[in-house]
Amino acid sequence: MSSGVAWVFPGQGSQAVGMGRQIAASWASARQVYADADAALSADPSMPAPLSTLCWEGPEDELVRTSNQQPAILTTSMAYLKAMHDEGLLPEPDYVAGHSLGEYSALVAADAISLDDAVRLVRRRGALMEQHGQGGMAAVLGLDEEAVQMVANETGVEVANFNAPGQITLSGQNDALDVAEIAAKARGARRFIRLAVNGAFHSSWMRPVAEELAPDIERTTVIKPRVPLISNVSAEPLVHPDDIRRELVDQICAPVRWTSSVETMVELGVTHCYEVGYGAVLCGLIGRIDRSVSAQAAEKLLVDRLVRSGGRS
Repeated sequence: MSSGVAWVFPGQGSQAVGMGRQIAASWASARQVYADADAALSADPSMPAPLSTLCWEGPEDELVRTSNQQPAILTTSMAYLKAMHDEGLLPEPDYVAGHSLGEYSALVAADAISLDDAVRLVRRRGALMEQHGQGGMAAVLGLDEEAVQMVANETGVEVANFNAPGQITLSGQNDALDVAEIAAKARGARRFIRLAVNGAFHSSWMRPVAEELAPDIERTTVIKPRVPLISNVSAEPLVHPDDIRRELVDQICAPVRWTSSVETMVELGVTHCYEVGYGAVLCGLIGRIDRSVSAQAAEKLLVDRLVRSGGRS
């Protein structure tokens, strides 16, 4: 019987120094997630500090590096998942989904990839994005998909994220993004916000990353998830390991179709989404895509539980 529930997992940008510290201090299972991730990366000589230290203490300039940020966000999402399970706050899902990097978190949550493998894989993914990073990204607010696509076609940039109606992200070379800003505002864009990233993510400029990461993905053990993953690339459910491996390669260059992904989940009967991780970015996007969907953030649910219980350890 369908529960009407989906678990969703945030991607890059959903980080802050101190994330997960209170959760790890309060739930032993969450602490263990950080310990396992630290162990998985202990042989990596380029790690500036244990991953848990970067999450809880920073420094911020190290946490926001793509190679550190990606495993940090994944690990924190898994720590929140464990704490939510311990408190009985997370109904079993019919589907999982993640925004970009969040697809890796979703696959760990659905038992398709192990935490150890996923942490090492996204560490490699982030390092390749740093290595091949060029250009940048910008969020366009207040234009529909057709208008933003026309701006992209006219200025040589590419649509990277369809996040929600009126919130779409572009990727491209910095000079082309300057031209795109003029074109977007001429079409009535309310805001054009340059993002603090070091590359044109989810675009053809990331092709070297996809090519170099593909063998690592192929070597990674992937099994059938216990519930389907809603694809960023196609917005369709995926269950076969080969399709999942293909997804993890293709999503590096393809736009994130988050709006369509949420619409697909609604069509499949999802009425409740739980954002599992630090913050509530996806809850906000889901509310803009379909107000009939109840979206709750693990962050708020767990903090509320701690407040009511007077803290725990």
